[in-house]
Amino acid sequence: MAAKNEWMNSTIGEGSIFEGKFYISGSLRIDGKFEGDIKTDEELVVGENGKVKTNIHAKNVVVAGTVIGNITADEEVKLLETARVLGDIETPVLTIQRGVVSQGSVTITGGQKKDVKKMIDDSYNSASRKNSEKTS
Repeated sequence: MAAKNEWMNSTIGEGSIFEGKFYISGSLRIDGKFEGDIKTDEELVVGENGKVKTNIHAKNVVVAGTVIGNITADEEVKLLETARVLGDIETPVLTIQRGVVSQGSVTITGGQKKDVKKMIDDSYNSASRKNSEKTS
């Protein structure tokens, strides 16, 4: 994670409380408390003291604080050792450090646009078909 405020367009600082809608073109770092709607086309970072209650959709998401809500990332989600997440995560790439506490479902798409469940079912069934053909 880059140094605090080094490349962030916007920051909700430690000790600050923000409730409402925050739509931003660029990156956002939250070190305070946020409740409402967040939309960003870049990176969202929840700092170690950050507390967020919302569904998140961003290109990349880094969590070191607390998130209550679902997280959807277009590229990657990183859960740092102090992360606490209550909600579902959907992302092509997920990095989880030791110490993370989370509850919810996780869907790792591997960057595929196809239905993940169907891809896994097809993979399982194609292996079974090949094996049964060999034994016939």
